[in-house]
Amino acid sequence: MFQYSFMIRTLLVSVMISIIIPLIGIVIVNRGTAMIGDALSHVSLAGVAIGLIFSVNPLIGAIIACIIGAFSIEKIRKKFPQFGDMATAIITSVGLGLAAVLSDFSPGGNSFDAYLFGSIASVSNIDVIIVLVTFIFVVAISFIYYFGLLSIAVDKQLAKMSGVNVERINAIFTFLSAITIALSSKIIGALMVTSLIVLPVASSLLISRSYKKTFFNTIFLGVVYTLLGVTLSYYFDVKPGGSIVIIASLGMLVCLLISKINRKNNSKNFSKIQNSDICKV
Repeated sequence: MFQYSFMIRTLLVSVMISIIIPLIGIVIVNRGTAMIGDALSHVSLAGVAIGLIFSVNPLIGAIIACIIGAFSIEKIRKKFPQFGDMATAIITSVGLGLAAVLSDFSPGGNSFDAYLFGSIASVSNIDVIIVLVTFIFVVAISFIYYFGLLSIAVDKQLAKMSGVNVERINAIFTFLSAITIALSSKIIGALMVTSLIVLPVASSLLISRSYKKTFFNTIFLGVVYTLLGVTLSYYFDVKPGGSIVIIASLGMLVCLLISKINRKNNSKNFSKIQNSDICKV
């Protein structure tokens, strides 16, 4: 596997993406806005199609489209705060409609299809550079604004009362989310991005007892799921997005089993402590 240059590029990009997706995923899930990832992934397809039509790197088109889509969602949510899901539904519909129409005009149907479920053979040197720059930026911002992101993830109103600049943090996070989701369409596939946003976080929530542990466990699980999925994709010649999601789903089931075992053990230990206290009395 490592004798092929395209696989080395793919693995490098996979590791970076599998780290930055959980970094934004943990905030998205805790805010209860997981479907935003689905909306932006559909918008990214429209950007990919535009890139192919105008002979521009499709990733650049996907990034621009996702940034526009992400801030449009925020704008609509502010305009209609009582209908939070409506903004996501509108952008999803617009993105999917544009992608469907523009895909008919984009040259090379296989190139567009590769962005639906991901492709391990299509990662270029330019893609590696784009992802690397984004990776450094996202990781740096995530750690610099760690407590700010934690605050808006837990309670936006409480964050405002605590003196957190919610508007700025939210704008930065929206920007990071758009770029990350756009980049993920190359390897994971636009239709699979939401799964990788949610499943590592869901797995981590089952076995973690604090936000900090959830934060690092999510990153670890994201890397494991992605690398295993890409490896299976190479050896069994299947779509990487699908194999990553299947691995992540199985991983979540394992975490659920571990969680149940831990709860049973804790319950037994608690019963033993109670019984020993009763005996002493």
